[in-house]
Amino acid sequence: MQPDAIAAIVDQWKRERPDLDASPMLVIGRLFRLTHTLDQRLRPPFAAAGLGSGDFDLLAALRRAGEPYALSAGELSRTVLVTTGAITKRVDRLEARGLVARTVDETDSRGRLISLTPEGVALTDELIAVHLDNQRRLLAGLGGDEQAHLADLLERLALTLTASDD
Repeated sequence: MQPDAIAAIVDQWKRERPDLDASPMLVIGRLFRLTHTLDQRLRPPFAAAGLGSGDFDLLAALRRAGEPYALSAGELSRTVLVTTGAITKRVDRLEARGLVARTVDETDSRGRLISLTPEGVALTDELIAVHLDNQRRLLAGLGGDEQAHLADLLERLALTLTASDD
């Protein structure tokens, strides 16, 4: 197997600065490159459906919430990890398309809920099936045990990074 671009970069650093251990780049550099590649390969079905970046995340968060498929902007913000301002922009776009609606929160008349419309539910259900098939195809180079092991390692890395933030 031929070394990838990241391994070549690490080899160059070994040659130029043998006093430094550049091996962390083998993980971090590959994660960055994979993130970009995966984003490019996962985006087309959403773009074909006329959804902007992050729109599907919002729709999926509402769908995963279960009936009545409604959350506040704050709940959506915490679920999709973006600011409430970004949520507002996404909701504006999706509302204009008839995929979500804003309603008054029955438990707090000052609050608003964002909910999926029937059209939003149908589109989300269609796209999640396509999305998961696409993900399966992208992971096909790894066996089931390898995928599970990678998922465990990534979870462990995420937990250590989160713990270091505390």
